[in-house]
Amino acid sequence: MKYDIVVIGSGMSGLMASIYLAEQGLNIAVVSRGDPICSVSSGCIDIAGTGDNTLDSITNFPHEHPYHKVGKKGIFESIQYFKDLMEEHGNSYSGDIKKNRTILTPIGKHRITSLVPLTMKHADISKDEIFHIISFKGIKDFFPSYVKGIFQNTDISIFDAGTHTTMGIAAKMDNDNFLSSFIEWIKSQKIKQKKVGLPAVLGITKSPWILKKLELETGKFFFEIPTLPPSVPGIRLYRRLKGIAGGKGVSFYGSADISDFKSEKNKIQYITIKKPGRPDYIDAKAFILATGSFVSGGLFLDKNIFKETVFNLPVYAPIDEELFNQDFFKLGHPIEKSGIIIDKDFKAKESGYNNLFIAGSILAHSETMKFQCGHGMAISTGVAAAKDAQEYIR
Repeated sequence: MKYDIVVIGSGMSGLMASIYLAEQGLNIAVVSRGDPICSVSSGCIDIAGTGDNTLDSITNFPHEHPYHKVGKKGIFESIQYFKDLMEEHGNSYSGDIKKNRTILTPIGKHRITSLVPLTMKHADISKDEIFHIISFKGIKDFFPSYVKGIFQNTDISIFDAGTHTTMGIAAKMDNDNFLSSFIEWIKSQKIKQKKVGLPAVLGITKSPWILKKLELETGKFFFEIPTLPPSVPGIRLYRRLKGIAGGKGVSFYGSADISDFKSEKNKIQYITIKKPGRPDYIDAKAFILATGSFVSGGLFLDKNIFKETVFNLPVYAPIDEELFNQDFFKLGHPIEKSGIIIDKDFKAKESGYNNLFIAGSILAHSETMKFQCGHGMAISTGVAAAKDAQEYIR
C-alpha cells in the first residue's frame, strides 16, 4: 500500500499527527502493535505540573527538552487544536491551557493537571470542602475510606452494580435502564452535599450525556475520580481520537509487527509488517515514529544497551549517571532522559534518514514523569512533527 505519510504508533502523539495530516487532505496510515499507554491514562491533559502557569513553567525546563523545539506558541496552538477537536466531537475538555488545576486521586490526594474531561470539571476539591462519595459494592482500584481519611466530613454511599470492575460498571452505565435505576437510588439516599464524587465509571461511549442526565435529575454536581488502570477516561480518550482519525479517512494497521524496512538514498522506502503467508509492504513519502518509550516498547534496554525497536536509530542514554541503583519509582530517574535526539525539524540526528520524523515520549530528554507533561508533550510534538513531515513531502 502507498501513502503520503505513515505514522508508527497510535498513542496521543501518533493519533494527533494523523488527524492533523488527514485534515490537510493527505493519505495517512497508522501502524501500531496494540492499544497505547494513553488508554490507561487518567484522560487528563498534563502540560507542565511544576507551577501555576503551564507556559511560564516550560521556560524553566532544561534547554534540551522537546518543548523548546515546539515553542510556547506551538504548544498553545496544538493543545487548543486538541481541545477544539474534542469539543467538535462531543467530548469537551474543561480548563485553561495556561493554568494548572488539581483533581482528586483514588486515595484522596490532589494531583496537578491542566485540562480535564467534563466529568472531572468539579474535581478540584479544596482542603476544607465537604462533599459526598458514591462507591460501588466490591469495586476494585477505588478506595473511598482513604478519601474519607483525608476529608473527614465526607459521607459515603455504596451502590450494588452487580459487577466489581470499573469497566463493567461503566459499560452498564451506557444502558438507559441501569442508569435510571442508579439515579433513583441516588435520590433515595437524600444526599445533603451539593458535590458528589464517584469513581470514573460514567459510561464508556455516552459519558457527557450521562453526566448531564445525572445532574439534571438529582440537582447535584458530579465529578469522576480516576481509578488505577484500566482507566475508563483513558479508554474514552483513545477511542474518541481513533474514531476521529478513522472518520477523516486514516487507515489503521493494528496488531502490526514491523519486521523490517527498506531504505535507499537516505530515505525509508517502506516498512514490512509480518503476517502469516505474504507480508504487507507499506510505502510512504515520509514516516513519523511515535512508538513511545520503554513502557510502550518504542525503546528497549538489553544488557546496558539501549535500542530503538523499529529502525534501530541511535539512542541517547545518560550513561554518565547511575541507572540501576536508584528508585525507579522516584520522579526524576535519569533513565527518563533516554530517547531519540532530534534536530529543529523533528528528524532524528545521525539517523541518515531525511524522511523520518520523531514525536512523543520516545524523544530524548522528555522526562514526562518528572515534569508532568505527558499528554501535553505528546500532542504538541505530534502536531509539530506532522507539520514538518507535511512540509517535507511538499
